[in-house]
Amino acid sequence: MPLVTMKEILQKADQSNYGVGSFNVVNMETVIGVIKAAEETNSPIILQAAEARLRYSPLNLIGPIMVAAAQKAKVPVAVHFDHGSRPETIKQALDFGFTSVMFDGSGLSLEENAAKTIEVIRLAKRYGASVEAEIGRVGGSEDGLENIEMAITQVQDAKEFFERTEVDALAVAIGNVHGVYKSEPNLQFERLKGIDEVVAAPLVLHGGSGITVHDFRRCIQYGIKKINVQTATLNKVVERVRALCQQNEKLDYFTYHQCIINAACESAKGHIEAFQSNNQA
Repeated sequence: MPLVTMKEILQKADQSNYGVGSFNVVNMETVIGVIKAAEETNSPIILQAAEARLRYSPLNLIGPIMVAAAQKAKVPVAVHFDHGSRPETIKQALDFGFTSVMFDGSGLSLEENAAKTIEVIRLAKRYGASVEAEIGRVGGSEDGLENIEMAITQVQDAKEFFERTEVDALAVAIGNVHGVYKSEPNLQFERLKGIDEVVAAPLVLHGGSGITVHDFRRCIQYGIKKINVQTATLNKVVERVRALCQQNEKLDYFTYHQCIINAACESAKGHIEAFQSNNQA
C-alpha cells in the first residue's frame, strides 16, 4: 500500500462518516505498534510527530522511520508533522517525505495566521503534501510543559479563515485540551456543529486522550474526521512496562521492546474501534 496524503485519507473518512486516528509516535517501537494495530484492524491511520517533542525524538531519526514504515504498510498511512511553527522545520519534514504538515498559528491574529498558513500551503504543494491549520486555541500544550489557556473557536472566524486559505483540514477548540484532562471533558457540540456547517474541510480534534467513545462518535457526526492521540498511547506503554518489570526479576531487552510494541498496538486498536475506521482501508 503506497504512502498517502492526509487529504486522501480524510476525504474518504468524510464521505463514509468515520474518524481517523492520528497517532503521535516517539520511537521505533511505537511506530511498529501503531502500524500493527492498523493492519490488524484493516484501518487507515495517520502517523505524526510533533515539533515540541523533537527534543526527545529528533526529526532526522524519527522521520525516516515513520516514512519507511508507512511505505511498507498494508493499509493507507499518511505521515504528518504536527504543531509546526517554524518554516525551516516544516520544510525539513517535507524533505524527509512527510505527506502532511500542520502550521500552528493559533497564537496569532486571524489575519497573520491565515497569511502564514497560505505560505505553508504554497510550500507543501511543491511536495504534493496536505496542510492542517488551527483556529481558536486548544488548551494545554503538546509537550505538557505549558498551561496554555483555551480559546474556543468562533464560527465566523473559522468560516473566514477557511475562505481565505482553503486549508485541507482545520483543527478547532471546542473544550478539548492536550494531555490529561483534569476533569471530565465538556465539549461544545453545538459550536462544533456550527463550524462544520460553514467549513467544507474535515475538522480535527486535538487532545483525544480521555474522551469517551460516545463523545468521539458525536464529534465525528459533527465534522471531526482526524483525531489526535498521544497521551493515551504513552500512558499505556508506561502501564504495561511497569507491570512487566514488577512481574519479572530478570528482564531482557527484547521482551521489554516487544512490550512497548504491544502496548502501543493495544491503545491504537481501542481508538480505531472507537473512531469506527476499522475495515475502512
